[in-house]
Amino acid sequence: MRKTEYPEPIRQLIAQLRQMPGVGPRSAERIALWIIRSRNDHPEQITNAITAARQAVRPCARCGFFATEELCDICADATRAADQLCVVEQATDILPLEKTSAFRGHYHSLGGRISPLDHVAPEDLRIKELIARVEAEKFSEVIFALAADVEGEATTNYLVELLKPTGVTLSRIAHGLPAGGGLESADELTLYQALSGRRQL
Repeated sequence: MRKTEYPEPIRQLIAQLRQMPGVGPRSAERIALWIIRSRNDHPEQITNAITAARQAVRPCARCGFFATEELCDICADATRAADQLCVVEQATDILPLEKTSAFRGHYHSLGGRISPLDHVAPEDLRIKELIARVEAEKFSEVIFALAADVEGEATTNYLVELLKPTGVTLSRIAHGLPAGGGLESADELTLYQALSGRRQL
């Protein structure tokens, strides 16, 4: 006996929703059924918002963050410190740093990190653009805020070697224990970085 399934259009909708990050089979099914059974125009509003965002948002020509003009709001802000540049892996790394209010300089998103296993080479990243910015914009300090894993460390070390000849001060964000975290729950690498990155009081 053939098992009963949803009609093909619903199955297709579920299949498409499952491609979204963080959406599993059950979530995709629930969302699809909500879209089909919705008695108002919420699904259409979502569709319109997706279309509008995809048409309007582009990478900032300078730093790679999200923008609706050639430059994003950060790069267009004349009140920011013009002599500091923070290098991050992805554009999505910029907003968490911004929310801390600890940094008021400029950013540069690489668009990833060097990862031979994933076939990501230096030429696949926005490294040429970074070097051009450092040479043209005369930063006094470049701060690396890349992940504290093997690929992040390798990418940082690669960029440090490239930028050393420019004479700019190179630094990296400290890595260590999270606020409220105890020593017993920290791994060896985290403890090593916490000790290595210690500062005088």
